[in-house]
Amino acid sequence: MMNDSLKRQARLVMAGSALAVMAGCSTMHGWMHRTPEEASTRPSGYMQSVTLTGANEVPPVATSAAGSGTVTVNPDHTVVANITVTGMQATASHIHMGAPGANGPVIVPFTKTGDNKFSAPEGAKLTDEQYAAFKAGNTYVNVHSDAHKGGEVRAQLKGS
Repeated sequence: MMNDSLKRQARLVMAGSALAVMAGCSTMHGWMHRTPEEASTRPSGYMQSVTLTGANEVPPVATSAAGSGTVTVNPDHTVVANITVTGMQATASHIHMGAPGANGPVIVPFTKTGDNKFSAPEGAKLTDEQYAAFKAGNTYVNVHSDAHKGGEVRAQLKGS
């Protein structure tokens, strides 16, 4: 059986934990219910998970390589992306402007952040034309290798 001192300590710990949770919820509630002025200082965009395959390349590439990651495009046109590939020696990765089944120019070159890992550089931003193409589903991410200089794996971005 617990003695009275241990019971008091347990109640204090539980009460402190409950207060901490309530404080966290209060902070979160304040962030979720921002004024329009506060909301404009923190962009919230459309994030999508992507799965890159050789079959999505144009023309399709027979490869065991694969990739995955996330791409977020914010209403202010800024881009945040993190892509990781396996089964290949990646040399470069980008967002291109191009409809499904078509190739197009690089619009956001990624930075290599590790072995087969890439991210959009800080401050990456689409032009109005590129943002419209993104919204229409006419952009894609791909990863290049020495074996497939035009791209080894690809995922079409769906827009929002």
